Amino acid sequence: MKKLEKYLALDYGASKIGLALADSEVRIAFAYSTLDNDRHFMEVLGKIIELEEIDKIIMGTLGMAGAKQKKSFEAEEIGEKIKKELEIDIVYQEEMFSTKMAQSNLKEKGMKKIKQWDNQEAAKIILQSWLDKKHR
Repeated sequence: MKKLEKYLALDYGASKIGLALADSEVRIAFAYSTLDNDRHFMEVLGKIIELEEIDKIIMGTLGMAGAKQKKSFEAEEIGEKIKKELEIDIVYQEEMFSTKMAQSNLKEKGMKKIKQWDNQEAAKIILQSWLDKKHR
């Protein structure tokens, strides 16, 4: 029997980082939390990885036909730092327009204070895209 794997997606932002969870059995992403991008981020992320027994991180990165943007470089730098410091596999998933899609999804649900939820909703979109691609 195949081991159940647990995944954590990160939607990297300069001030906030959205998180979403999924596993290899159900393969449905769920919004999890939003963390401040501050000096405590790695410590808090490490605790979440341990608590939720995460096997792999899916990190959103921008990619426009090979063109890299500043946010992509920052996300990949953070991804490599997480990989090294927290000793966990990192996979990068293109996240073009995930925040706009997240805001649209939240508006459709009738949510208020969308900015409070859009990072974790974007992480959910990133993770679901990766799951769908992986299990085609």
